[in-house]
Amino acid sequence: MARPNQDVRIWNVQDRRGSSGYGHRPWAVRWRVATRSFQRTFRTRDEADHRRSELLIAQRNGERFDLATGEPSSWHSTGDVTVHGWVRRWLAEEWGEWSPRHRNGTVEEMSRFVPLLVQPAAPKPPADLRLYLKDALRPDAPRNDRLERWLDRWCYRLDQLDRSILAEVKQQLGLGVTGKPLAATTANRYRKAARACIRRAVDLELLDRNPWPPPMRGAKNRKVQRKARSNAVDIKQLPDPATMQRALDALINHQPSSRMYHVMTSLMAHAGLRPSEVVMLRPRALALPESGWGNIEVTEADIDLDEPGDPKTGHRTVPIPADLVALLRWWIDLHDFDDDALLFRSRNGGRPSPSNWGRAWRLALAKVDHPRLRPYDCRHFAATTWLHARVPLGATARRLGHSVDTLVSTYVGALQGDELVANQLIDEYRARSGS
Repeated sequence: MARPNQDVRIWNVQDRRGSSGYGHRPWAVRWRVATRSFQRTFRTRDEADHRRSELLIAQRNGERFDLATGEPSSWHSTGDVTVHGWVRRWLAEEWGEWSPRHRNGTVEEMSRFVPLLVQPAAPKPPADLRLYLKDALRPDAPRNDRLERWLDRWCYRLDQLDRSILAEVKQQLGLGVTGKPLAATTANRYRKAARACIRRAVDLELLDRNPWPPPMRGAKNRKVQRKARSNAVDIKQLPDPATMQRALDALINHQPSSRMYHVMTSLMAHAGLRPSEVVMLRPRALALPESGWGNIEVTEADIDLDEPGDPKTGHRTVPIPADLVALLRWWIDLHDFDDDALLFRSRNGGRPSPSNWGRAWRLALAKVDHPRLRPYDCRHFAATTWLHARVPLGATARRLGHSVDTLVSTYVGALQGDELVANQLIDEYRARSGS
């Protein structure tokens, strides 16, 4: 995405002959576009002066500079755009619209995509290339000249992409570094991001047609859909309400953290929160009346190693029953939290360990003779409890942060028997109305 020329600053050519790491290209041209800095190195002073002069001329002519490449947009015809250059432009264009969680995920996905789009004659990619791309694809990240030269030399140009190349890439995105197939959800996430990146190039007419392979048709596609439907929760594995309450009570023991895990797990079982939402909960998000139902404003989630961000499916309000209200009031009074404090912290002030939480929950389930479950299964318990209580689908979906379609496909087992209930309700209505 381009920026006006008044945001561009170009420095004098720098002599790096006495510095390590510059090798045979010791002459550096440095410039800045908006808040991003760029550097190109050259073998001779004349080459560096020539590049700096080109930049100055473009600046004086009022040209727009590209935030991803740092170069005047006129320098990049469609045939000059490399795949890694386009990926950077696409990320810079979309960056401001994405949540931190989505940014991190898409950079990870593109760091898998770019190394697959190299020419057949390319040597083996540098061992540190993918790790480098995880940082270097971000709009404000510094560049490594050695790895950038490798990418410039061996990456396909955007106009070279065709369906045969991308069909192979699509297949490779479904494999891990050892060559074994990835989980279907992970592979689909990588492919979805890659497809969106290519589609944007088509929308901007950098490509005259969409080279991404079309979806499968016929029996194979139906097989994939049937496999996707198998992700529905097996509600037979979930405890009944009485067993769930006994397991929650069994979390409490002599360990100092046991009461914290009790409150955290209760939030999942009775409010349907995700673990990432529980660990970022603060008193200001809670409405806790002295009696009756309260509610939770779910506005934060842990998106990356204790980094707060938006919840996975956006903000929502979740009503909570009176017993959970009382438990949260007790927990806050016990610790005298400020409104902005995080409710659940370990003894060293960090995020509660997922492994310790899971271990505490498994021990509690063993005490009540119930098979192992993950803490996340308590969210499934909340969903099925609401559905069994005949809470409308729309209301249940809103509490979970789901669409109704996702709710029905995930918890289809909890909806069995709805036809009989529906028939009874219709009969009762018809009887009342005299029809």
